[in-house]
Amino acid sequence: MNAILGALLVFVMRVADVSIGAIRIVMLVRGRKWIAGALGFFESLVWVLAAGLVLTNMDSPLRLIAFAAGFATGTVLGGTIEGWIAMGQSVLRVITPVDTPEAAPALRHAGFGVTEVNAEGKDGEVKLAFTVVPRRRYSEVLSIVHNINPDAFVTLEDVSTPELRLMKSSRVRK
Repeated sequence: MNAILGALLVFVMRVADVSIGAIRIVMLVRGRKWIAGALGFFESLVWVLAAGLVLTNMDSPLRLIAFAAGFATGTVLGGTIEGWIAMGQSVLRVITPVDTPEAAPALRHAGFGVTEVNAEGKDGEVKLAFTVVPRRRYSEVLSIVHNINPDAFVTLEDVSTPELRLMKSSRVRK
């Protein structure tokens, strides 16, 4: 029973430290270095404690397996948590043939700024619409696009937006 509890503790600690590590990396990439540093402290503390439980009991293969399984599970959980947090901005590109419904008016109606460009695709003229959206609203935007044009080609890319502001339209005066 003691071996199982020890292995379970190692497993939980590894899930925790690897999940914290995934969030730490996201914070660092998003420019939140102080939060990343604090998370790094707890991540390394938990890792050292878990490693100590394994290294002082090398005769327990169950703890070794729990250590590795905790790493794998923590990786999945950390990625899942990162998806829930969904920090940052993404640029969404919507490509549609010119003779099909455009998503841009619906996106604008929903409050998103959209820039459109006429372009040439493999099969002819297309409209290319760009919009910067908060990552946590990606599903909402994708739903709008696919409700208007289910065949639209959509790409999403995380972007760094050092100065994201709403641009106001202005007229050029002579």
